[in-house]
Amino acid sequence: MRVPRRDFLKASLELSTLAAFAPAVPEFLLHTAVAGPAPRHADSTALVVIQLAGGNDGLNTVVPFRDDEYAKARPTLRLGPAAVRRITDDLGFHPELRAFARLYDEGWLSVVQGVGYPNPHQGHFESMRVWQAGDTDYRGVETGWIGRAVDAVLARHHGAMPAVFVGSIQKPFALNAQQAVIPTLRALADATLQSSELEANPQSGAAFKAEKPAEPADAAGAGQSLLAFVRRTSLVAAQQSARIRSVLEKEPPGRYPRFQLARQLAMIAQLLRAQLPVRIYYTELGGEEPGGFDTHAGQAANHGALLQQLAESVAAFLDDLKRDGLADRVLVMTFSEFGRTIEENGRRGTDHGSAAPMFLAGGRVCGGLVGPHPNLTERENGGQKQHTDFRRVYATVLEGWLGFDSQRVLGRAFAPLPLLRAGSA
Repeated sequence: MRVPRRDFLKASLELSTLAAFAPAVPEFLLHTAVAGPAPRHADSTALVVIQLAGGNDGLNTVVPFRDDEYAKARPTLRLGPAAVRRITDDLGFHPELRAFARLYDEGWLSVVQGVGYPNPHQGHFESMRVWQAGDTDYRGVETGWIGRAVDAVLARHHGAMPAVFVGSIQKPFALNAQQAVIPTLRALADATLQSSELEANPQSGAAFKAEKPAEPADAAGAGQSLLAFVRRTSLVAAQQSARIRSVLEKEPPGRYPRFQLARQLAMIAQLLRAQLPVRIYYTELGGEEPGGFDTHAGQAANHGALLQQLAESVAAFLDDLKRDGLADRVLVMTFSEFGRTIEENGRRGTDHGSAAPMFLAGGRVCGGLVGPHPNLTERENGGQKQHTDFRRVYATVLEGWLGFDSQRVLGRAFAPLPLLRAGSA
């Protein structure tokens, strides 16, 4: 769908004018101010997506430690009964997923097994693009599934419910949108105005605290002058900056491990406390493609270290949110572009496979295993054969958690999964 030239020029003029009138406004505040306040954002649910780049080895993440096929396929990488953290009599978590085992026992973690898509591609770029586009026919698709979700909301509520990428790599394709501007945030300092910048603004001080931002005009912009737009967005930016600064001054973050993912999740926790109009946060572990989870050789140590970072960072994030009663309105979801081969490859590593588990964590997940562990004698591209389409997970999160129209985002209906407790949306 093409954006009408008139609307494109109007949006470009608004953004460039605001930037010219307020050059000191950080990019994050600039974009969230343009978006405006979202309805009921203080008590809305929020989604945190964690991308695991490189193809996570699901077979050594959720381990069928009693399976003879597993033992034969992995003479050096096999994790035995004494090593795993048991889930059932036959399955266990990787030993470095200690923190996930705790969340699982507390009912805060769901494990969706055998997730993938039909006729899977084994290239990093191609498979990651499928997951990020939310479409197996990704060629020619110019927007990501989160970008389309935000665009769909903007069509109904001008300026409502944006998303943000928190990380240091290039913004992932999942956040490509046609109309919405989804900003990147690398540090909380980028999300606040300095006191000197506020003092230089004629509306600083008490005026920012006392005045309410004007309600946004309709989609056509009727009755709203450009000057009014600049005033409103500057005011919203200052108010949001003040909320973030207040949180930073009064609410120190909880205890987090010294991992980059943990730092990024700590930033997201502070933004959640500031009650900004953001419904979707996206972050990553593994770095730029092909990514750290691409464990073709010497897998054991590297994979274990990455899983430790993932589990301990997510657990610290949820523990941090619990103290303010925020954990029940946050859902964490992980994904990777594919799993890895069942057979190890002779270099004490694994190659590109197919299906793998997804994790969902939060105060309102159902908890437990969802779907059977794939049968290792039924292989697909040398890996575990998928039985659950990843778009079923997306549809469940979009509809049941965010309250969005999943069919509009994904192009067709997908049956939901039993991941969330009733009344989550």
